[in-house]
Amino acid sequence: MLTRWQPYSSIQRRGDLFGDLTHIQQEMNRFFDEFFGENRRGLADGVWLPAVDVSESHDEFVVRAELPGMSHEDIEINVQENVLTLKGEKKQEKKEEQENFHRLERSYGAFTRSFTLPANVKADDIKANFKNGVLEVAIPKAEEAKPKKIAISAGA
Repeated sequence: MLTRWQPYSSIQRRGDLFGDLTHIQQEMNRFFDEFFGENRRGLADGVWLPAVDVSESHDEFVVRAELPGMSHEDIEINVQENVLTLKGEKKQEKKEEQENFHRLERSYGAFTRSFTLPANVKADDIKANFKNGVLEVAIPKAEEAKPKKIAISAGA
């Protein structure tokens, strides 16, 4: 006897959209785990890009980069021809050969992020601080770049 194939029969229909989406994600993860097998371990190695925020205040520009699992010794900051470059490498912890990963989502490897700075910054006065996995680079504005209040005289 033949049974009709119903591709969506395993999806629970309770009106819970997030439950359905979670189930679909689990099925996709299972599919890729079976497809890639043991080779999936190397997929997280290589190049990654840390999340970066760039903000501006009256006195400075600030670049903040999330670099969890790194130390300040793993990071290099350069400024050349008004281009700020952040470089580093997040090294993977020692792998145990007996480990059988069920999920491997953390990223490792080298990264480079470059940002063109405005011409009106003091490149020689840039300061950097690294705390709790967040790199903060403060780029002061030159005096001529800061807004100046203009006095208005009353007309005669």
